[in-house]
Amino acid sequence: MAGTVLANTMDVPTKAVETSISPSKDLDAGALFVLKSEGSWLHCGYHLTTSIVSPVLLSLPHAMGLLSWVGGVMWLALAALVTFYSYNLLSLVLEHHAKLGHRYLRFRDMATHILGPGWGRYFVGPLQFGMCFGAVIVCSLLGGQSLKLVYLLYKPNGSMQLYQFIIMFGVLLSLLAQMPSFHSLRHINLLSLILCLTYSACAVVGSIHIGSTGKAPPKDYSQSDDRANRLFGAFNGITIIATTYATGVIPEIQATIAPPVTGKMFKGLCICYTVIIITYFSVGISGYWAFGNGAQGSILSNFMAGDKPLLPSWFLLMINVFTLTQLAAVALVYMQPTNEVLEGFFADPKRDQFSVRNTVPRLIFRSLTVVIGTTIATMLPFFGDFMALFGAFGYIPLDFILPMIFYNVSFKPSKKSLVFWINTTIAVVSSALAAVGAVSSVRQMVLDAKTYRLFANL
Repeated sequence: MAGTVLANTMDVPTKAVETSISPSKDLDAGALFVLKSEGSWLHCGYHLTTSIVSPVLLSLPHAMGLLSWVGGVMWLALAALVTFYSYNLLSLVLEHHAKLGHRYLRFRDMATHILGPGWGRYFVGPLQFGMCFGAVIVCSLLGGQSLKLVYLLYKPNGSMQLYQFIIMFGVLLSLLAQMPSFHSLRHINLLSLILCLTYSACAVVGSIHIGSTGKAPPKDYSQSDDRANRLFGAFNGITIIATTYATGVIPEIQATIAPPVTGKMFKGLCICYTVIIITYFSVGISGYWAFGNGAQGSILSNFMAGDKPLLPSWFLLMINVFTLTQLAAVALVYMQPTNEVLEGFFADPKRDQFSVRNTVPRLIFRSLTVVIGTTIATMLPFFGDFMALFGAFGYIPLDFILPMIFYNVSFKPSKKSLVFWINTTIAVVSSALAAVGAVSSVRQMVLDAKTYRLFANL
């Protein structure tokens, strides 16, 4: 029945007017300039893949260590199914409203129309903005750490500090941040897709090599005897997996597609999830097999034994360059909601996008955004711990809960239908996981608090 309901939503009995919609007359500068609707379903696939498949996937062996073999593989598969279903629902809702003559380009616009003005202005908008800007900070931090690792490979006793490498990455990001629109990132995001496949393959090869040659410590797959540690660890692992599948920018990505949009997002999701299946399962399973419960927050850390590399230096250099480059692309994707908001305030939609009137504010405010993000990353190199908490409160509502609510409110499926109860169950279970995940994240922050220090050289 669920399949029947979803199939029927593609043929809403209303006149398909999306091809004749000309929203540019009513759009603010942010939507008009940043969210240009000129892309194809292939471009959509590139954007989706970059927004989801990032170097965070290298933490999956650690998550599996918290969940064991059965739990780890099960939650990897379940999260893939639920998010693919969720993102497809969100796309169907957007297509439905486009057919009715209202094409929404932003998450907050969707929430405002479907749930009411307060939801868009005071909940979804701030939540999405915070999540996306937090992702930019984390990308800056991880980019700095990758640069530092490259430095230490060739100068093990070097004196440069982490904050210096974060600033270097920030300089690169400030240049790339001037790309004018989300659509203009399509070639960068194609490169990003290729890079994530490449460094994932390298991570798998590295894990298998170390695990099969005995260079890794003895494998331990047992779970903690302490029930509380085991329980909180499991929820922490579930939160990590949920966060690796999260994006929070589905409406903005669909906004880049040229009308008519019907069916194009589904094709883009198929591209994205093909990459996800190839990378997530191979990296998670091979890393956990090689290092067991010793798998660290990033599997790349397991490729070093103290200061001694367990793989050739050129191989580690190659992986870090690939991840470093893709981190810049990921940061650019998550800067788009910030860029859209800023241009909505400071740009003039009646003037050309590349006029002096609009170019100068864009240059200033996008550079300022990167400076603020880089400064926070240098001051708080433990910011990733906070993102786990923010992810529980942010990504899970945006990606696991709201799509179910939007669908049920927009299409009003019968309360006796299977799709209604599937959506309701996912929303309720996700809400519970968000609450427990938040508690687990706070607990982990308390345990790690002794390492927190401004400008720490982690």
